[in-house]
Amino acid sequence: MSNELKNLEIWKEAREASLLIHEMTLKLPKFEQYEEAQQIRRSIKSVRSNIVEGYGPEKI
Repeated sequence: MSNELKNLEIWKEAREASLLIHEMTLKLPKFEQYEEAQQIRRSIKSVRSNIVEGYGPEKI
């Protein structure tokens, strides 16, 4: 991954949000930690993936 990408403010915010949301999903009741929590984690990872994709391969 490019250092330029890591320096983008939106990338930093998405990473921070990803970490916070992951921590929050660990606090869900046990019966929700499997399907719901996993879906939430996949969703926030998708945000970061979309930023990379939108940044464009020519810049990486």
